[in-house]
Amino acid sequence: MESSKPRVLVLAGPVTRSTTAMHELSRQFEVDVFEDVDKAVEALRTHTYHAIFADVGDFLPLERELVSERSTMVLNTIGEGVCVIDADGRCAFSNAKMRSFQPEVFEKIRQITLQARAVLETQKGGHSDPSQVRSKKFTVQHADRYFELLCSPVFDQQGNVRQVVTIAWDATSGRRLQQKIDAIDASGRELARIESDAISKLQPSQRLELLRDKIIRYSKDLMHFDHFAIRLIDKRTNKLEVVIAEGLPPEALDVDLYAQPEGNGISGYVASTRRSYICHDTEKDSRYVQGLQHCKSSLTVPLLLYDKVLGVYNVESQTVGAFNEDDRQFAEIFGRYVAVALHMLDLLVVERFTTSGQMADNVFQEMSQPLADIETETQTLIEEYIGDDTMRGRLNRILEQVQMIRQSVKNVATGPKHVLGGDEKTQDLDPEALAGKSILVADDEINIRRTIGGVFRQMGATVTLCKDGYEAINMIEQRPFDLVLSDIRMPYRTGYEIFAAVQRNHPQVPVILMTGFGYDPHHSIVRASQEGMSSVLFKPFRIEQLLEDVFKALGLPIPAICGKPATQPGEA
Repeated sequence: MESSKPRVLVLAGPVTRSTTAMHELSRQFEVDVFEDVDKAVEALRTHTYHAIFADVGDFLPLERELVSERSTMVLNTIGEGVCVIDADGRCAFSNAKMRSFQPEVFEKIRQITLQARAVLETQKGGHSDPSQVRSKKFTVQHADRYFELLCSPVFDQQGNVRQVVTIAWDATSGRRLQQKIDAIDASGRELARIESDAISKLQPSQRLELLRDKIIRYSKDLMHFDHFAIRLIDKRTNKLEVVIAEGLPPEALDVDLYAQPEGNGISGYVASTRRSYICHDTEKDSRYVQGLQHCKSSLTVPLLLYDKVLGVYNVESQTVGAFNEDDRQFAEIFGRYVAVALHMLDLLVVERFTTSGQMADNVFQEMSQPLADIETETQTLIEEYIGDDTMRGRLNRILEQVQMIRQSVKNVATGPKHVLGGDEKTQDLDPEALAGKSILVADDEINIRRTIGGVFRQMGATVTLCKDGYEAINMIEQRPFDLVLSDIRMPYRTGYEIFAAVQRNHPQVPVILMTGFGYDPHHSIVRASQEGMSSVLFKPFRIEQLLEDVFKALGLPIPAICGKPATQPGEA
């Protein structure tokens, strides 16, 4: 049973060796007696004492050991690694934190400390007082971890650098925080470069890939998100449709989720409540549904456009507790940029049939609030980082990008207003080019189907217009057409279902599918392409591109209006 008496250490001498003296001490205390200083110091390292009695003439050796022991205890308690490196590169001392670093990390720290010694020796020559030489700061990277070093010189009596004391700490979280700020800054800067002239020079498929590549690149390289999916809400069905995904298995993307708070996983909850959600452990969270194989944690934020949720940005990790509040905060701002980018591209689709000059003002007003929201959240972060000039500078650059985006939105919105997205020269159409051809056009946007139908009629074709998939399939089952041109996203039936109906009833009839910014929730493009679809048109498309694909599908010479020399069927 442990004694309740105070415990004292006695370094024995002439007085304490007497029976009377030790008897009196033992009556009041639990006594440990040592004849040797080294053994006494070792006992101090392993036990706690309330007092020390030194019956010796020279107490200095024990006092020095006590001071050294106290200093070591303090150094082992602090959260940073500390080491002392001699001139020959030998480590004279390291605290517990430094010893906890991987051997490869410590070796890099030792090597940089030696380099720092050479730099400090050189700088010392420029000062009359060596103590005025300032410490040097370095960064060490090992795998995906970053360490900051502060190297300070220890001078001997001659003013030479005898040793270097290095303090090291893991700065990975701070570095990643800066990288996420860079990601937001970069995404805003790239978005600001979306000018109408530049967009018009790209093919529709290139425009889609440009946006997709940017979002994937920023997510992976700067935000350090390797497994993620973007789902947008289908306004007709309230379903969360996958539009961009990276690093997730197909079976996870095929799960049907709706913007509802219960029974639709975390994504459904976030989309319906507008609240971000950190799942620290998927095995303990009942909301989590199938995703990344061996997924242990996830982060899901809404894609907000002012007060409207466009969809969700879901990130997954194979590590438990991989996401924190910093990740959530920056993912939310990044998500706002993603929403702005997707919406701007969607506005370009709308532009295909809008001819009113009022379009510019409408677009500018619609984008004003989401950009203001980004400003507000960034200003809040600036206030939180008072004293951190580097971080505040990065955040201020985001504010500058918002202003640039405002101007770019205005430039895009006030660009040329053409029915199909290009310079339409319908007066140059050959009225006999499609004579005798019967074409079905299916699109739920009345302006689109009427415009396309008008072009075909002007070229001599017989055109049947359908407002939804159900109507289109009914017409296909009743009689054959020479060509079917259908949007992928329509009420009641998907683009693939329309393609499949043509294949069942009239397998020789070519089918062209249309889609806006690659929105293909049911993988219609991939499935139909594998089974013989003629081509796919990404909205907004130019009349020349429409006619080129139509004439190729029908096996007719490509007309000169397409910007190419007229060709015969089968010619390259």
